[in-house]
Amino acid sequence: MYLETPPRLIETHVFSTMPVAFRRKGVATSWADANRPGQDTDKDTDSFIEGSSFDAEGNLYVVDVPFGRIFKIAPGGEWSLVIAYEGWPNGLKIAADGRILVANYKHGLMELDAKAGRMQPLLTARNSESFRGCNDLHLAANGDIYFTDRGQTGLQDPPGRAYRLSPNGRLDCLIDTGISPNGLALDSRETVLFVAHASLGHVFVFAPNGELIARIKSPARMSRSAARPATVSILRSRHGTGREHQCS
Repeated sequence: MYLETPPRLIETHVFSTMPVAFRRKGVATSWADANRPGQDTDKDTDSFIEGSSFDAEGNLYVVDVPFGRIFKIAPGGEWSLVIAYEGWPNGLKIAADGRILVANYKHGLMELDAKAGRMQPLLTARNSESFRGCNDLHLAANGDIYFTDRGQTGLQDPPGRAYRLSPNGRLDCLIDTGISPNGLALDSRETVLFVAHASLGHVFVFAPNGELIARIKSPARMSRSAARPATVSILRSRHGTGREHQCS
């Protein structure tokens, strides 16, 4: 795709860093063994932060994938643990009505009751078949939930999927041959769907019905997350360093 105006470089600075007390140093996990090969995972992966989303009070929620934790970061940068449970939360979004929805690699779509500190399943399977490994989600204004089911798909195994779950319970498979579909988002008018394919380093542009419109290539590997242009206030750390970077 030809870009008449080149992308603008956005400077960042560290907003907050995970406290040492929350880091799980020296603890090996099967998630890190599978997803961070070649590293000393029990030393190098003391956390892996994803899924940043703000609530109405300005608190920032993030997930820690390998240790099944969800944190709340206050506007002043203070961290508190909301829940730790058996699962790999990967994406998190907070709806306009305050609902906290989570894409969980192990368990599908889930909903967090932050006050009670409880997770409950929202959608765990399609046609009695478990998901490969849900990765990220995006909430549309009409209540539709778009989410990716990446698992371990890639160039060697490309049946990654993207779905749309309607408020009435209807589930539509929009993409079924994705190469590691990861972050996704609708544009500001909700007329096109951007889906980042991590293994390719490309962003695919789809109509809401799943029809491919364009593919945005990059000479270098792109960030794993697709986000709406001009609306991103937080960039997720790519390397699980336990930091969140705020755009300035």
